[in-house]
Amino acid sequence: MRLVFAGSPAAAVPSLTALAEGPHEVVAVLTRDDTPQGRKRVLTPTPVAVEAERLGLRVVKARRITPEVTAELSALDSDLGVVVAYGALLREPLLGAPRLGWVNLHFSLLPAWRGAAPVQRSLMAGDDMTGAVVFQLVPELDAGDVYGTLRRPLDGTETAGTLLDELARFGSDLLVDVVARLADGTAVPRAQTGRVTHASKLTLADGVLDASRPAAELINRFRGVTPEPGARVDLDGVGLKITEARMASADEAPLEAGRLESRGRRLLLGTASAPVELVRVQPAGKRDIPAADWWRGLPTGVDRRVTLPTAPSSADPDTETAS
Repeated sequence: MRLVFAGSPAAAVPSLTALAEGPHEVVAVLTRDDTPQGRKRVLTPTPVAVEAERLGLRVVKARRITPEVTAELSALDSDLGVVVAYGALLREPLLGAPRLGWVNLHFSLLPAWRGAAPVQRSLMAGDDMTGAVVFQLVPELDAGDVYGTLRRPLDGTETAGTLLDELARFGSDLLVDVVARLADGTAVPRAQTGRVTHASKLTLADGVLDASRPAAELINRFRGVTPEPGARVDLDGVGLKITEARMASADEAPLEAGRLESRGRRLLLGTASAPVELVRVQPAGKRDIPAADWWRGLPTGVDRRVTLPTAPSSADPDTETAS
């Protein structure tokens, strides 16, 4: 078949590579425009654009789907469009341009976590199961029939970064299988069933760890916002990034919510229930270091407490947003 691929971040690269190395022809790759990156704000192509150039594929860069982009892609006489985290909604008439329409590799068990940040919101919610699906794109957000599913149990230690990398790798195999079944006519769609939840895009505010909440909830939030936008607390008016954290041992004595305390080589943060252990931190403008080393470098005799948020620390994750 003649395929058009749409994707932007690193999570989409395994799928592009797998399809390009298979029996089908990738006739074009749609990706987001180059964006300024780093302190010097250097214009940088998306990871998908870099991989497409390496593979010698035609690249179309667009922040949004304009009539010109629609006309360019529609003229390619493609059989199937494939989307993996492109970054904007595809609508008619582009949806109907390929002979078989478009399929999407999405990193959740739909209809759970439709939207832009399914992996992050799933971890923040404390889910014990996640996965990926390949489904038919329709005008409604992430609502089309499903062609294939993989499931992945969660053990409570995954972060959004590590889990997304894993789902991207295994999801590419699922995608290749679905494309093969669409090519030979054996793919069987099934309607989505179950409770619909929505995974709104994360903001910097989502990274604030609220120590007035229970420990499990705080750790789940840490997992969902690591590495981006990053977990942090406010200490004496200065932000402290938390790069590694975990539940403290079950026999740790209680600690007042928001209070930091060193016990042996462990730095603990009090919550509404049990303490959590801060393993590694990154002070503002400095490198990532062990939390115990950072603590020992602070002035002595000062009562160290993190600021407790006075407002909810995130938007409602059930708010629908474009993906």
